[in-house]
Amino acid sequence: MESPFVTIEWLSAHLTDPNVVVLDGSWHMPNAARNAQAEYLDGHIPGAVFFDIDGVADNTSDLPHMLPSPNDFSRMVGALGISNSMTIVIYDELGLFSAPRVWWTFMTMGARDVRILSGGGPKWRAERRPTEAGLVTRPRQTFETSFDPARVADFEAVRDRSQDGNAQIADARPAPRFHAEVPEPRAGLRSGHIPNSLNVPVSLLTEAGRIKPTADLQQLFADRGLDLAQPIITSCGSGITASTLALALELAGAKDVAVYDGSWAEWGSRKDADIET
Repeated sequence: MESPFVTIEWLSAHLTDPNVVVLDGSWHMPNAARNAQAEYLDGHIPGAVFFDIDGVADNTSDLPHMLPSPNDFSRMVGALGISNSMTIVIYDELGLFSAPRVWWTFMTMGARDVRILSGGGPKWRAERRPTEAGLVTRPRQTFETSFDPARVADFEAVRDRSQDGNAQIADARPAPRFHAEVPEPRAGLRSGHIPNSLNVPVSLLTEAGRIKPTADLQQLFADRGLDLAQPIITSCGSGITASTLALALELAGAKDVAVYDGSWAEWGSRKDADIET
């Protein structure tokens, strides 16, 4: 896989390129007491558009930030001034946390060139690069979707793979949540994990807000019992860090990776879903 990352230096040199659009894809856990959009308005990379993960979503679903339909996605991101032919550069304000979810979303919807800013907002700020405040709007564009269903797994597929073993299931949540040692941050969810899933906490994939070297990722996945030559479905709390795990798996050489979009927000709320602790 070609690296999806661009450097701070690259972005700084291309900020005014009309075919480059920068997206602040920041999102925070429900218990983090942080407002990503308010922080964006206080200051962001010049020209960056705020990509609302909770807003560019299926608003008919009770589950958090589920993928919208291709038609709805086309309408929503077109209104943000994004076309499928642009180079889309995504960052977040934790270094590498929610940006991969936005990367995965655009890849699933058929964007031509999607990149993630290495080091994200923290590195940009640490280097004292310029920022600006306020809302950025862009002229409306046409985003022509080309939906890739192989990148997405639904409840039925995950349930079947959990039972038949035809795909590995990797859970990116912290180990205490995976093992039902602590309650879930979302109210009303049972604790535990999908039967026959493996735990690969997302914290093991990054260092100082950046993805670890490929060789380190490959060793980590081998140690955790994942076979990169076989299909893998990633899961987490609500599909955010599952996307980071999917990105890391693809960088390590996995060829067949899907994200369980509903993740534990769905599985842990369904009475017909078996749970292991």
